[in-house]
Amino acid sequence: MSRWSLALLLFVALPAAAQPQPVPQPALPKVMVIATGGTIAGVQDAPGTLGAYRAGTRSVNEIVQSVPEVARFADVETEQFSNVASTEILPSQWLTLSKRINQLFAEREDLAGVVVTHGTDRLEETAFFLYLTVKSDKPVVIVGAQRPATGISPDGPINLLSAVRTAGAPQARGMGVMVVMDDRILSARESRKLYPRTGGFSTGEMGMLGVMASRGPEFFFQPVRRHGTTTEFDVSAIEVLPKVELVFSYPGGEGPRLGEDTEGLVVATTGFSPTERATFTEIRKRGVVLVQAFPSGDHVAGGPTGPPPSEVGAGGPSRPGGNQNLPPTVAVQHLLPQKARILLMLALTKTKDPREIQRIFSEY
Repeated sequence: MSRWSLALLLFVALPAAAQPQPVPQPALPKVMVIATGGTIAGVQDAPGTLGAYRAGTRSVNEIVQSVPEVARFADVETEQFSNVASTEILPSQWLTLSKRINQLFAEREDLAGVVVTHGTDRLEETAFFLYLTVKSDKPVVIVGAQRPATGISPDGPINLLSAVRTAGAPQARGMGVMVVMDDRILSARESRKLYPRTGGFSTGEMGMLGVMASRGPEFFFQPVRRHGTTTEFDVSAIEVLPKVELVFSYPGGEGPRLGEDTEGLVVATTGFSPTERATFTEIRKRGVVLVQAFPSGDHVAGGPTGPPPSEVGAGGPSRPGGNQNLPPTVAVQHLLPQKARILLMLALTKTKDPREIQRIFSEY
């Protein structure tokens, strides 16, 4: 008898308990991919031409099936929320999407996280609304693409893979809603679209939480402003958000003409002209809440470390002898004007007091 036959005989003769047992593999995290459309679902008939393409064409199942590698990292389920260019996403869809994600987390204890595929033109706004209104510490990851799915070297597949891996990672819990693009993990509060090329998104000088490494997401920072389970915003019973306008201040400007149903106004400005100041004074007298935001979103003065809200006027801190009976304007810290509009819309569902709204802006 050969030594190999003897070894096999001895192995078979061993009691079952003594035989090597297969190492059980940990169950893959369950991740829901909710698709809204956008370039990541786009089709270009003439790849490589850099010409027109049709956003929101491929279904969510087609998108996921085009990246078979996701099956190595997560048990993926899919849901088609919409299939449109992101410029067609309205505040009403923000509400519906937020309610759906909150419902999933409430009903599905087994769900590790959610990925939302989205067009990049309005991705930053949807991401921030979800950051403020999803009342869970489970990760929600927003992902898009700068090149259509049928273009040359599409970035959607690798972005989707990174998003799914992030949403399924235990270390992503408590990080708030995130944007994952180009192997970078960005906080939804700070993310902003810079240019329509691969990568395309940044957070300025703060807001990058980590990166997607070969072994998975690596986090180095975490958000400190309120979000997730600490948010006070509950949209479950809200059907329509308050009307808030967004305008720019500019040399020679006279200020906007607002409709009677406008409850809030965000002005992107570095300072008002005398004519603008007079217009904004009248707007404040009407009871419209006025929020002053720096155009680039990088300003950090005001708020909790700046002058008290009662001393902040339409052109900055009020001068001695100014009208102290006017409702104060609200100061913004490191937030894009379009995101300040979203926060004001939600704040107005709670209160119309500018001082209380200043407290909200200082905490979120």
